[in-house]
Amino acid sequence: MKRTFAIILAALAGAAVFGGLVYAVLVAAHVSEPAATTVNGLTLRRLWATAVAVVALAGVVIGGLALARPASRFSSASGRLGAIVALVGLIAAVNGGLNLAMATGGPGTGNGVVGGAAAFVLGLITLVLGALALVRCRRGVLEPGQMT
Repeated sequence: MKRTFAIILAALAGAAVFGGLVYAVLVAAHVSEPAATTVNGLTLRRLWATAVAVVALAGVVIGGLALARPASRFSSASGRLGAIVALVGLIAAVNGGLNLAMATGGPGTGNGVVGGAAAFVLGLITLVLGALALVRCRRGVLEPGQMT
C-alpha cells in the first residue's frame, strides 16, 4: 500500500514538474498568451507538434529502459544501442524549438505551440537519459585499472 501510494505521488509530482516546464518554455518563447479566437480541429502545425511529441515520448521510454537495464545484450532498448536510440531526443528538441520559433500566437491559434513545447521538454529529457545510459554503458565496458 505504501509503495503504491509513493508511485502515485511520484507520478503526480512528475506530471506537475512537466507541466511547469512546458509553461516555462511557452513563456520563454513569448507564446504563452491564449488566442482571442480559437482554431478547432487538426492543423498541419498541430500534427507536426503532436508527431514530434510522440517521437520524444518514445525516446524517453527507450532512454529509461536503457538506463534501467544497461547490461542486457539482446534487447534493443538497453545498453549502447538503447542509449544511441534515445538520443533521438535531439531531433524532437530541435523540431519542438522550430515549431515554437515559427509560431505567431499562443495556445488555440492552431500553431501547435503546446505540442512543440512538450516535444522540446521531452526531447531534452530524452537527451539526458540517453547520455546517462551511454556513460553507464561505457563505464561498464572498461575494466578496473584499464586506461582506454
